[in-house]
Amino acid sequence: MKNNAVKNNMLRARFLLPALALFTFAACSSEPQKPAEQKAAPKPAETVTAREAFQKLYITARSWAADARPVRLESQPAADSDGHDGKAAIWRALFASPGRRTIEAFVWSGSAAPDAPERGISHGTEDTFNPTNASTQPFDMQFLKIESDAAFDTAQKHGGEKELKTDPKLPVGYLLDWDANKNQLVWHVFYGASRSDAKLAVDVDATTGLFLRVEK
Repeated sequence: MKNNAVKNNMLRARFLLPALALFTFAACSSEPQKPAEQKAAPKPAETVTAREAFQKLYITARSWAADARPVRLESQPAADSDGHDGKAAIWRALFASPGRRTIEAFVWSGSAAPDAPERGISHGTEDTFNPTNASTQPFDMQFLKIESDAAFDTAQKHGGEKELKTDPKLPVGYLLDWDANKNQLVWHVFYGASRSDAKLAVDVDATTGLFLRVEK
């Protein structure tokens, strides 16, 4: 009798142990899983007007050369900034140092686009500055009375509005430089990825805000 009882207990254990293991596994697997960590959403682009960008860049340029003077200020195209409000997420300024006879570009970026420069201010490469070169004549920022958004409004009235109605995704760019022949600071507002292949380019007097001409 005792032998039969021992055999029966062994048989029960043989069946109960796998069942107990299966129950334990099921209980463990039914526990709620922790949610996967979510990546932080990319920071949206920061867009600013020309003067705002210039003020940021000028401080850095003066650290590079105390006599740094602006030669050119231009927006650069970015996937997250179309320029339709007179603002841009990337601005590039060219500064000359007459004392050092060098010229250098500085870029401010607030863009989150993958191919955009890193956020903040970055330096370009120094080059030789020739004071007699008419295409790189420095100018006095006191001539800049008209902001890029106001230049955009003027350009809209001279063909720009029509271009954006035709193609609402058409980017708008801005270039500020000195016309040495007319002693005039000029905004070039162009409708397209670059000034060279723009569908329309409108020139605006950066001091008075008056319309000057349509380049094309």
